[in-house]
Amino acid sequence: MKRVTIHDVAEAAGVSLATVDRVLNTRPGVRKATIEKVRQAVERLNYQPDVFAAGLAKKSAYRLHFLIPNGPNAFMEDLTREARAHAQSMSGARMQVHVEPIDAFDGHRVTGTLAVLDKSVCDGVAVVAPAFPEVRAAIDRLQDRGVPVVTLVSDHPASARQHFVGINNVAAGRTAGRLMGRFLPKEPGKIALIAGSLGLRDHADRYTGCREVIDTEYPHLELLKVREGRDDNRRNEDVVRKLLSEHPDLTAVYNIGAGNRGVIAAIRENGRADDIVFVGHELTPYTRQALRDGIMDAVIAQDPGHEIRSAIRVLKALCDGVPIIEDQERIGIDVFLKENLPADV
Repeated sequence: MKRVTIHDVAEAAGVSLATVDRVLNTRPGVRKATIEKVRQAVERLNYQPDVFAAGLAKKSAYRLHFLIPNGPNAFMEDLTREARAHAQSMSGARMQVHVEPIDAFDGHRVTGTLAVLDKSVCDGVAVVAPAFPEVRAAIDRLQDRGVPVVTLVSDHPASARQHFVGINNVAAGRTAGRLMGRFLPKEPGKIALIAGSLGLRDHADRYTGCREVIDTEYPHLELLKVREGRDDNRRNEDVVRKLLSEHPDLTAVYNIGAGNRGVIAAIRENGRADDIVFVGHELTPYTRQALRDGIMDAVIAQDPGHEIRSAIRVLKALCDGVPIIEDQERIGIDVFLKENLPADV
């Protein structure tokens, strides 16, 4: 079979070779619509480029470390799967992507993992960073050792990290608050809030956003004290079971983090799916089915594949000392209801 070349991509996209080269090497100066045309041509033709050839004069390979939480978190499993898939596909493109599992609730262990990294083992790091002071200090020290760091999914803006790859989590929380405020009747009601930990910046930001909307625009709704379940399905199931027992007038549940399977199980067991508005995060096989079954009312989601691709592009740009294309790296917030679920893949 004839190998697809960059000339084929340029012809299919209707652009010049120089434009294709700029897009493949994430250099600035290309319009968003043109970038998308080139991407579509690459996917349609199944072109396998040496997308990092422009950096060969500087280095023979890019060694990137991704530190992603382990455990029964379906979204993090998707993120890990995407990172490993890209590591495999890029093995011939002078790009080495190493995925290392971490416990995002254990700041000391994350700090220890960051502490052993330096230029001898990696050229860039993407980390889902818990917002603990010791983690911030470890990120700062890694930056001082000349290794660029980007935070992934959950930001650590007080640190010296060079870029955040993820959604605007305050906006995501505000979206949850708006959805519940609109879904619920205009009468007093209680909303249960469950987080993995408010020590995670993304969870804290979502809580802040949700509270802002409920307090200012739906003051008849009462936000109960946040319960923390460490994104664990069993813990979340116990938490929701107790909440339903202690508050028979509960009208809504907002799961700020992961562990949706536990929340789903508790609501299903209680038989109050028709009475409880349930909003959560991330489109997984479990939340998808819960939407279909009418247990969940809305899922606020982010694209793990886009985040991994973005982190790789950003880290490469930082290694090469070239500008980051901000529009290309903006991660969007999706809202899924039963009626607009994308097709299973």
